[in-house]
Amino acid sequence: MRQLRRVSGTFGNYLLLIAFAAFFLFPVVIMIVSSLKPDDQLIIRDLATPMAFVPSVVSLKNYRDVFANLPFGLAMRNSLVIVGSIVIVGLFVNSMAAYALARMRFRGRAAVVGVVVALMIIPFESISVPLLLMVNRVGWLDTLYVQIIPFVADAFSIFLFYQFFINLPRDIEEAAVVDGASRWRIYWSILLPLSRPVMATASILLFLRYWGQLLWPVMVARSTEVRPLPLAMQQFFGQQPREWGQIMAFAAMITVPVLIVYLIFNRWFVQSIASSGVKG
Repeated sequence: MRQLRRVSGTFGNYLLLIAFAAFFLFPVVIMIVSSLKPDDQLIIRDLATPMAFVPSVVSLKNYRDVFANLPFGLAMRNSLVIVGSIVIVGLFVNSMAAYALARMRFRGRAAVVGVVVALMIIPFESISVPLLLMVNRVGWLDTLYVQIIPFVADAFSIFLFYQFFINLPRDIEEAAVVDGASRWRIYWSILLPLSRPVMATASILLFLRYWGQLLWPVMVARSTEVRPLPLAMQQFFGQQPREWGQIMAFAAMITVPVLIVYLIFNRWFVQSIASSGVKG
């Protein structure tokens, strides 16, 4: 009887998880299937039928039209450069700042940690205008620099690394110090490899946050040469007549890099989430 209850409970849990997965995958499936339909009337008609999940006619016309009507490749390159730079450079900057806060003792350290925590709850909208005035003074408007440099240092990423470093035992570091290792050597050769799960978590969160960022590019990117994908998407969506097949194709191509990043870092991301619940 106990075994039957256990099996039924497991089956119920899996059934619930499948229902949640279907619920969240529904818009993605509709988006991809609709992008493969060449006619907007066909998309609208099929949305009211089960054919919404099955393309009656498979065509790449919408994808070709996106590249023909908009410099999609340029916008994709800009987004990859911007977000890639924020993630890669940010990982090292934020992890080094967290290492200094977690392991070094200096006057005002507790105050700095408090400021980092406070910055996590301040919305970007509240500092966007002062930040715009600052970057305007240094002549960074309408460049890629203005979309990268202000976001390299991230309070939440620093806090993630700080929590990880402060909970690591000091025995390994003390042994490295006895062997003559410097602070930089300890950070680069010991702590950084151990923090791969946190790096994966920070990479995914940073990528998701800045891949879809729209407010700041609207404020600072004016020319086509520096516009990222969200701004190009807004411009494309505003064109008349509105072609839903092309919009779905554009959205599908924006979604693919996010899925790729998650699949690459999935193993370490799950490990980080699992280890965060382990006590003792």
